[in-house]
Amino acid sequence: MEREEKLTGQLSRDMQYLNGALDVEKNFDVIYRVINIGGREACMYLVDGFCKDDLVQKLLQYFMDLTPDKMPEDMHGLSKQFTPYVEVEIEDRCGVLVDSLLSGMFLLLLDGYEKALVIDSRTYPSRGVEEPEKDKVLRGSKDGFVETIVFNTALIRRRIRNSDLHMEMLNAGKSSKTDIVLCYMKDRVDEDFLTAVRRKIQSIQVDALTMNQESLAECLYQRKWYNPFPKFKYTERPDAAAAQVLEGNIVILVDNSPSAMILPVTIFDVLEEADDYYFPPITGTYLRVTRFLIAILTYVLTPTFLLLVNNEGWIPDSFSFIMLKEEPNIPLIWQFLILELAIDGLKLAAVNTPNMLSTPLSVMAALVLGEFSVNSGWFSPEVMLYMAFVAIANYTQSNYELGYALKFLRILSLLLTQWFGLWGYLGGYVIAVLAVCCNRTVSHRSYIYPLVPFDWKNLKNRLIRRRLPGAAEKK
Repeated sequence: MEREEKLTGQLSRDMQYLNGALDVEKNFDVIYRVINIGGREACMYLVDGFCKDDLVQKLLQYFMDLTPDKMPEDMHGLSKQFTPYVEVEIEDRCGVLVDSLLSGMFLLLLDGYEKALVIDSRTYPSRGVEEPEKDKVLRGSKDGFVETIVFNTALIRRRIRNSDLHMEMLNAGKSSKTDIVLCYMKDRVDEDFLTAVRRKIQSIQVDALTMNQESLAECLYQRKWYNPFPKFKYTERPDAAAAQVLEGNIVILVDNSPSAMILPVTIFDVLEEADDYYFPPITGTYLRVTRFLIAILTYVLTPTFLLLVNNEGWIPDSFSFIMLKEEPNIPLIWQFLILELAIDGLKLAAVNTPNMLSTPLSVMAALVLGEFSVNSGWFSPEVMLYMAFVAIANYTQSNYELGYALKFLRILSLLLTQWFGLWGYLGGYVIAVLAVCCNRTVSHRSYIYPLVPFDWKNLKNRLIRRRLPGAAEKK
């Protein structure tokens, strides 16, 4: 039947349509029950596990106590006068009713009424709002987003009590009909960019957002396959999401995803972390600058070492200790490439290792990739040292995509340095600089703003942790 078909008011015909559309005889969790309300036959529909049992029981008890002389003329009157609940709607489009039921709402149909009562009594299985594993901070709040979108919007509302905060509900996916919330401050957001994002979400033509936010991100922004730099920032912290909203950015929440997607973002936004603002300005500035410098070191360290080892005459006497103590059995370039691959293998193993086995795996990895690999002659101690620094330093910033972007550029610089010497080394830096500078945000602005176009005031705020707005001045 067509999606635009409407209820007729004849209960048997309406039930026949809904029973066929929902295939209630095979779907054990779709519950329907025929009851009597005020002398009229009625039918209720709900999905087991989505509705609050005690609430549905109280509503049914209230409805079944109605007498024929109290029954209103239509469903509108019933919803206004005799429905003791807050979130109530009336609907007559059969397709919308099916979608509402499958999203967890409670439906009530009465014989002779051409509209159905839709009660939003749904509740989803969810975990507690404990601190996220990935976005931990030493200070600050310890709550985090969960997989239920209503809880996530409430966590942001709790922090921004302003009528200009808008939570706009959309959905995407022909089969999944995934709920998507646009969260923004009406008086601070870029209206043109907001309209463009809203239009893109509404025009998404996919069957389902199978990978939640990543599927949505790929639908919103069709970036080139060779561009590894992150175009979105993800956070599981409500305080970080609220701060981005107050700065005029758009936060997108996707149902079933325990993180918020922030856009547009520059390279400076990606490198920022919540800990910068939970410490005094001087400490926050130190942490931020340290993170910037370590991110650069993870890229330049190993190519620079390879260049110097291949050109021993360029090493000053004061730095002669960096030279290899023993002649390597395997060329250095292959040692670096093998270790780059091995480190990723250890990461994947750690993700898929049960907690009870994580300690033995760590011990084995330390022995195999540490002492045994050096003693066996596969790797030089100096190479192991520098790659260990790179592996650990990658965790100084939380953005996973940025870490891999630096990794790909580092591997490219290693190869160019090995093949072309100094010119390849310099060419790798040129490619890295161009990859960052020529990049664009999803709003088609500079990826390195406020560096280009230059804005000293904004750049100073990015590099130096300033006193928070509204902080009391010392008198």
